[in-house]
Amino acid sequence: MTGPEPVPSGLLEAFDAYEAALMADDVAALDQLFAPGPGTLRADADGVLVGHGEIAAFRRGRGGAPGRAVVRVHVQVIDDDHALVLAVTELARGGRGVQTQLWARSAGVPEHGGWQVTAAHVAVPPPVLDTRIWRVVGDPLVPPAGDGPLTGQTLAVKDLYAVAGHPLGAGNPARLAQARPEPRHADTVDRLLRAGASVRGIARTDEFAYSLAGVNPHYGTPPNPAAPGRLPGGSSSGSASAVALGHATVGLGTDTGGSIRVPAAYQGLYGIRTTHGAVDRTGLLPLAPDFDTVGWLTRTADVLRAVGDVLLPPGSPGGSDQLVFVPGLVDLAGPEVRDTVLAWVGTAGATRLDRSLDDLDEWRAALQTWQASQAWRSHGRWLDGNLDALGNDVRSRFEVAAAVDAGTAGRARAVLDEARGVVRELVGDRVLVLPSAPSVAPPVSTGATLEERNATMRLTCLAGLAGLPAVSVPTRTPDGLPVGVCLVAGAGRDRDLLDLAVEYTQR
Repeated sequence: MTGPEPVPSGLLEAFDAYEAALMADDVAALDQLFAPGPGTLRADADGVLVGHGEIAAFRRGRGGAPGRAVVRVHVQVIDDDHALVLAVTELARGGRGVQTQLWARSAGVPEHGGWQVTAAHVAVPPPVLDTRIWRVVGDPLVPPAGDGPLTGQTLAVKDLYAVAGHPLGAGNPARLAQARPEPRHADTVDRLLRAGASVRGIARTDEFAYSLAGVNPHYGTPPNPAAPGRLPGGSSSGSASAVALGHATVGLGTDTGGSIRVPAAYQGLYGIRTTHGAVDRTGLLPLAPDFDTVGWLTRTADVLRAVGDVLLPPGSPGGSDQLVFVPGLVDLAGPEVRDTVLAWVGTAGATRLDRSLDDLDEWRAALQTWQASQAWRSHGRWLDGNLDALGNDVRSRFEVAAAVDAGTAGRARAVLDEARGVVRELVGDRVLVLPSAPSVAPPVSTGATLEERNATMRLTCLAGLAGLPAVSVPTRTPDGLPVGVCLVAGAGRDRDLLDLAVEYTQR
């Protein structure tokens, strides 16, 4: 069905070509049918993609669109060279969707009668359960154990924490299939329930939490609503996406090498990695116990602090609220992140601290070696016959971990012992400011390279190797992409950092 005015010649043929290319996942043809340039738009429930390049990258990375059939087409003619097309579609999985497209004709385009899409919006029924984000959900999955300071808060629990009656999957379907239901809640989950929170569901994680990207080859990549088409950050990926999307108010996660701070930075969230050992890890599946910490993500600083009031030990050793930054650390970030962090530093009045950190790469490598040794100690018994059950990236890390001998691990441990003292002296009783991650979230289509992972670990390893608390505070680039500003303080000063996060949010 079309509008009352005659449809411009070639428009419906171009629309049919678009539908055929979409169902065939013919990326090259789809690229031709979308207008070139930075002003082309595509939107769906995950957000808006701006520019032909972003749209093309999204198509290359998604692996095809859901099957559908067009059941009705409406055309509203603007003029001979512009028209609005609204199509009702029927999805193969059930339900109906609507797509709205603004088409323009250019004399310089020979294909498809010169017609190209300049803006498109796609609306489809959401799945009952977005399995990229959730393993299981309820309304609630687990009710609160009483009223308290967290009454009304909902938890997305990373699939590393024991939830009574549910098995632990650790992001891997083979492990999930072999796991038995947990007899009791992890200590952290239990305390949050007793404080009035409820569990909305168990959220996806990168396999065994051994990644920073947020990609799971078995269940898919959770969306990043703050930066559509870009990675969500891991390994607390599902928890972060659930909070960013408003599915839950608190994402309970872990941080071993940056798994709270990176998704917080990529998705514009507040996040805390607690002082090593400050929060009980009973009922938490380990990766590397010398670095594993409890952490959580929220959309506001107030809620971040409210959770800390429940989980953290009372009081703190005290210290100064003086903010300092080391230019050499900030310069480890790419230009857009570096400039954004420096702008935040200037507004906050942080003091420049000139320190040489020539050993940083050695520290990062030592942390990764010792972490690998511990990861194999934690999971090698099961993985020895199940490496084929892992995705390529995590499998390669565990293969490296299996090859770390005692001598190599011991030398790495010695480097870390020395580095811990240096980092703790650097931080002192001040608050160190640095980027939470060195880049904005990379596109899903390109993923995160080994070099990008190492670049991230150069920044995140400081708090990890020294066992220090770190809070990521969200800010944005001039183009609107999320960036995390990381605040690191001395051991036990978690509450001070949470207070600072609230203070700087209110300024």
